[in-house]
Amino acid sequence: MITTTEKIRVRLESFNHELLTESCQKIIRITQNTNSSKISTVPLPTDKRIYCVLRSPHVDKDSREHFELRIHKRIVDIYSDSSINIFDLLSESDLPPGVFYRICFS
Repeated sequence: MITTTEKIRVRLESFNHELLTESCQKIIRITQNTNSSKISTVPLPTDKRIYCVLRSPHVDKDSREHFELRIHKRIVDIYSDSSINIFDLLSESDLPPGVFYRICFS
């Protein structure tokens, strides 16, 4: 019997880094129960968006506030046998709200 390994890539994004690490650990626990061959986690650079807003729209042009929005990202690569349907396991994993994920097959 010939077994082929497929690569499943899960990309996770969140504003809260603690929720992101919890959901990565949850995915790793789910896939370890299915005896997948290899799991790797890759942290990606954090996107930082800075917005500059005037404090008073009419009087002080020099008085400004800066707001920052950080997007934390991770990639989880799962190498598994084709006999196990990991897509169903990941879609039913109930990740916390506030974590955006995409599943890609290759």
